[in-house]
Amino acid sequence: MIELKGLTKVFDTGKARLTAVDHVDLTVPAGEIFGIIGYSGAGKSTLIRLLNGLEKPSEGSVEINGQNITAISGPKLRKARQKVSMIFQHFNLLWSRTVRENIEFPLEIAGVGKEERRKRSAELIELVGLEGRESAYPAQLSGGQKQRVGIARALANDPEVLLCDEATSALDPQTTDAILDLLVDINKRLGLTIVLITHEMHVIRKICHRVAVMEGGRVVELGEVLHVFQHPKENITKRFVAQVTETEDSAETVRHLREQYPEGQLVKLIFVGDQAEQPILTQLIREYKVEVNIVHGNISHTQRGAYGTLILQLKGTADEISKALAFLGAHDVQTEVMGNA
Repeated sequence: MIELKGLTKVFDTGKARLTAVDHVDLTVPAGEIFGIIGYSGAGKSTLIRLLNGLEKPSEGSVEINGQNITAISGPKLRKARQKVSMIFQHFNLLWSRTVRENIEFPLEIAGVGKEERRKRSAELIELVGLEGRESAYPAQLSGGQKQRVGIARALANDPEVLLCDEATSALDPQTTDAILDLLVDINKRLGLTIVLITHEMHVIRKICHRVAVMEGGRVVELGEVLHVFQHPKENITKRFVAQVTETEDSAETVRHLREQYPEGQLVKLIFVGDQAEQPILTQLIREYKVEVNIVHGNISHTQRGAYGTLILQLKGTADEISKALAFLGAHDVQTEVMGNA
């Protein structure tokens, strides 16, 4: 388990004092995939450096599995860091070493014998799907393959926590999804706690159980990913959620839909979890005298369930439309009337 208590980091530039992390309190249970999202300058990179002991906090503490890493130094800190590994945006591989040699490097530093290093690297090469590429050099690998090497190297010392610093930002969308699927698989197989920082809500949506939204060094919103998608409170969170749910309710989109569908009423529906898999619209059409036309929508899948949005054109009498909306509300489907079409 990771526990942050009043964690603060202030940088003194000589001319001014910059508070990069401002009294952050967080608890990450063992085995969770926890996301930290924020735009550039939010403080997330400093926070992750505090987690692995590369920065000392100005105030507060970092505890990992009961050990306060902010209170130790020297050999004890180096030993503690072996249980907190990290993968990076730009891979940070040794270009003069092969895939196998890159993976074995932390074991070599730790004094592990050659035979044991070779056995461990072979296991990790299989785990990350790099069989047949053991003798390749980084320059001969694709971006996704390089990140797989980075992940295997990070796992070499059998860590308890894996930190991911914008680990997919340099990859194309398809490769990003493959790396995220690999991280989910590793989390399930090894029970590894994963903390990742990103500015991409797609990454949070796809693999994280919970998310913290950072702005100005503070955690401004925190919760299960599915709940944050359903009820974003802060404006910054709404902007991030819009990255993957699209901007169905933007003024321009609504105006365009009204022009395209000039009759009836436009209604936005939000489905969460099991609702997204249920034939609720089929029941509505069967039971109420309304004509239903789906004009826009999408479903996003999270680790805790699905989140879907639909925009419907409803045609019928005001009374029947009112009954239909009441039916949806009774089935815990959020509705928002977007005005007459």
